[in-house]
Amino acid sequence: MTMSTFRNPVGPQPTSTYWRRRIVVGLGILAVIVIIFLIAVRPGGAKPASTGTDGDSKAASASTDAPADASDAPVDEGACAPAVVKVAAVTDADEYTAEQQPLLSLTVTNAGTTECTFNAGSDVQEYIITSGEDRIWSSKDCQVDAVAAPVTLKPGVAVPTTPFPWDRTRSDPGTCESADRQQVTGGGATYRLAVVLDGVESSESKPFLLN
Repeated sequence: MTMSTFRNPVGPQPTSTYWRRRIVVGLGILAVIVIIFLIAVRPGGAKPASTGTDGDSKAASASTDAPADASDAPVDEGACAPAVVKVAAVTDADEYTAEQQPLLSLTVTNAGTTECTFNAGSDVQEYIITSGEDRIWSSKDCQVDAVAAPVTLKPGVAVPTTPFPWDRTRSDPGTCESADRQQVTGGGATYRLAVVLDGVESSESKPFLLN
């Protein structure tokens, strides 16, 4: 077949018929070539499927490493819940002569139904004396050598602390080194003692008289 024959087909059919046949055959061959190429190359086939963006991975890692919320923190086994702890202020007398120093203490009671432990040490105790609206004295103002003292509380059993004397003076953190602190008024004046133990406050204050 000469080049002129290829360009100008010879046969009993019209020339346009031969050209249409050649075009169909050519398209078929081209389609086969494209299919073979796609099978050999497989575009995108070598790229592994993504399981998430870098941001997603970092977020997942952060959520795994983040500390648990404070509300999920474990509670010491056997510790008393503050709601079942009752604290009461105690004085060794209701009235004192001019020469007497009131002895102050407190009792702590487990109002629950099971035995538990609670810190009743001096590090969490505070004794507060008032007269009317006047804050007179606090054991925390000049406290030294405070220590923890966990105690086991049986249900319904009041546990007392060791009494200590109040020297009938006003307290203030600025006067702790002074040996000459202001004495409070006697002559039948009424004072009240309130206590706090590890955040649990006494429900009532204890009144007493100083003569």
